[in-house]
Formats: sequence, structure tokens, C-alpha cells
Amino acid sequence: MRKNIWKACVTSALLSASLFIGAEAVNADNAGIVKLPQDITFKDSSTGVQTSVLYGDPAKPGLYVVRLKLPAGAKVVPHTHPEEVRTLTVLSGTLYFGFGDQWDESKLTPYPAGTFFSELPNVAHFVAAKDGEVIFQATGIGPSALIPAH
Repeated sequence: MRKNIWKACVTSALLSASLFIGAEAVNADNAGIVKLPQDITFKDSSTGVQTSVLYGDPAKPGLYVVRLKLPAGAKVVPHTHPEEVRTLTVLSGTLYFGFGDQWDESKLTPYPAGTFFSELPNVAHFVAAKDGEVIFQATGIGPSALIPAH
């Protein structure tokens, strides 16, 4: 009888500890991620585009969110991205976006701040910041890459 009571007490204690640890993990997960504008730092890249990874890691499998900043006059040559899902939101400025594997100014379409759009995988495109600085955000399922079209 004492063994059964002892087993019940130990089992109850272990179950309580598991629930407590699980609750702490849920509380930690519920904290989420917060990045205030002043906490977002951009890194320069070889293309002249500045980037800031806000969530995940674009080089690895899984969800990622990257903020990109193009200085006034910047042009990003034709390229593709391999990931199946990639969406963009223009946060400020006007992003000029065109399709094709050759730069063609006549194919650029202005996407003003507030525009949301998706990119198809492996479809060549190019972008420019003709009117001033542009900040936009890309969300996708990695791994991601920028593959030159030529």
C-alpha cells in the first residue's frame, strides 16, 4: 500500500513539474519578437542593397522575414529566387519592379508604399529605386538566394 502511495506521489510530482516546465515554455513562446524601428540595423551588401533579417535565417529552411533598403537611384540587375513562396510589401518610397532576364527600363512598374505582391519562384525580375530611397520587406520559406539571371 505504501509503495502505491509513494508511486502516486512521485508520479504527481513529476507530472506537476512537467506541466510547470511546459507552461514556462508556452509563456516564453508567447513573448514573441518585437523589433522597434530604432532596433533594426541594416547591413550593406555587394549589390548596394542594405538588409536586416527580422526573423529566421534566409539561408536555412523555414520561414524568414527580411527588410531591405535601396538607396535613391539603386538598380538591382535581373535575378531569380529559388524559394517556392516569397511575398513583398513596400513600406516606404516607390519600388520599380520589372520582369525579364535583361534590364529593360520600359518594363518597370511603380509599386508605391503599401503595395503587397508575390514573386514566382525562378522567374527573372529586376528592381530600382528611381524616385528616392525605398524600404520593403520580403517574407519567404527558405533557403533563399539571389541568383543572377545571366
